[in-house]
Amino acid sequence: MGQSLRVGQVFRYTSAKETTASVVDGFDNFYYATHSPGRPRALLEAGINRVAVVRAPDGRRRPVVLIRSSPWKAGSTQTPWHDVFDLDNGHVRYFGDQKASSPGTPGSTPGNAALLDVFDGHRAPTPDERIHAVPLLLFRSVSRNNKVKGHIEFCGLSVIERAERVVQWAGREHTTFTNYAYDMAILDLTSEGDQIDWDWINSRRDETLTAKDTLKLAPTSWAQWVNQGNTALPRLRRRVARARIVKVRDQRPSVGSKDAADLHTVYKRFDGNKHQFEGLASAVTARVLRGGGSAYHEGWLTKRSGDGGADFIGRLDLGAGLAGTSLVVLGQAKCIKPGSLISAEQIARIVARLRRGWIGAYVTTGSFSDAAQLEMTEDQYPIVLINGKDMVRVLRTIANENHAGDLTACLEHILDRQSIPITHRRPEEILLS
Repeated sequence: MGQSLRVGQVFRYTSAKETTASVVDGFDNFYYATHSPGRPRALLEAGINRVAVVRAPDGRRRPVVLIRSSPWKAGSTQTPWHDVFDLDNGHVRYFGDQKASSPGTPGSTPGNAALLDVFDGHRAPTPDERIHAVPLLLFRSVSRNNKVKGHIEFCGLSVIERAERVVQWAGREHTTFTNYAYDMAILDLTSEGDQIDWDWINSRRDETLTAKDTLKLAPTSWAQWVNQGNTALPRLRRRVARARIVKVRDQRPSVGSKDAADLHTVYKRFDGNKHQFEGLASAVTARVLRGGGSAYHEGWLTKRSGDGGADFIGRLDLGAGLAGTSLVVLGQAKCIKPGSLISAEQIARIVARLRRGWIGAYVTTGSFSDAAQLEMTEDQYPIVLINGKDMVRVLRTIANENHAGDLTACLEHILDRQSIPITHRRPEEILLS
């Protein structure tokens, strides 16, 4: 990868427009990073900046449109609107360039006309049409060194999801006017290290290349959007929470490994033995939570009927005396085929029972789906997830420490020593134990 733009990267944007220096005043130089030899400079002078159309073998093509938001101008006569940039959740609401003083209809201003044209390409129904769509690169002005001008932050690659006319207040002019608001999805760039290779834009500015040729250098998410359309946007949208997701393949032991054999042993031993697996899950949870240096007290297993979404109850003690507190732990245990997944809906069952001062623990011989992890992370649910691979590693550690590495003996010992009762009690009673 050559010159690139990384999401969150702050560039120096000067009036000198120098392209040879990679760094200016201690910041990466925007003109250097976006330099296309033999082509006019990419500029951010306006809010909506159109790079000149090229005549390619398969027709006219606009290489890119650069969007710049200036938050420090929001609410002023010059910029009466307030753009919304939610980079963590891949959403931007951006207002067009119509003002109370602008002549003509909202769609006739240069910026709105350009974005409405881009929008037509972004809602094209087929891959053959979407391949000619124009990418949008987002930037916003940021303050650095006590200056509100001269620095811009790269915010990502986006697709327009919808455009609507809105009525806005003109501020000092004490009137209203009609403008366009654009809802944009910021695409996930994880495969590219959260950055855009400017060579992709250079290829789009090359009149000898077709749109199909340029797609070879496009980010993975853009190529997938071209092929699958807007129905794929929920999956392609940038979400910071995704970085915390453990892929299903990484939750499963390698085929033929010792972990895989151990997991098979556990599954065969407890398949169809609900309460015995719940007791094992309680012991594994205790080991995991105590491993963090906290005091954990196993409580009881719930009865088969009326468990209210919890299979075992425990208590996590933090600190001591006035400097301490205790948390109720609601545990869920699922002995399923190692190749199976726990869904978001299954996680929701235990989430629905959590109260203030309670946490959840979910132990399974399977794995947790991406959707389940994403929902848990985004909504900040306090749940400990223990998949099959992690569970057998905990059990293997116990077996090595106390049973000469004999996993079967370890399992039977955990069950034999199991004095944890099976009862129907309110979870909060664990705080009185």
